[in-house]
Amino acid sequence: MFKPYSNDDDVLNIQGDSLTLSNGTTRVVLNGTIELTRDQRGLKAALALKEALDAIVASLQAQKDLPAQVKEEPDAKPGVVQNPFQ
Repeated sequence: MFKPYSNDDDVLNIQGDSLTLSNGTTRVVLNGTIELTRDQRGLKAALALKEALDAIVASLQAQKDLPAQVKEEPDAKPGVVQNPFQ
């Protein structure tokens, strides 16, 4: 089961990997395109998406101290990587 905002590792794939939900402790990111066709496959994908969105909404509503906006996280500190081709 997808538990939104619980970690930075979980990824939920819907309809193969057409749509992915990447979990994070401050945000959930949706990437991709999904076609909700009028058939069993479309229904299955729609239900999976609804379940994930319902979990996100419930998690947000349960937080009593929900801020107006999360702080933007700075980019990772740039580093130097050795060239493996030298």
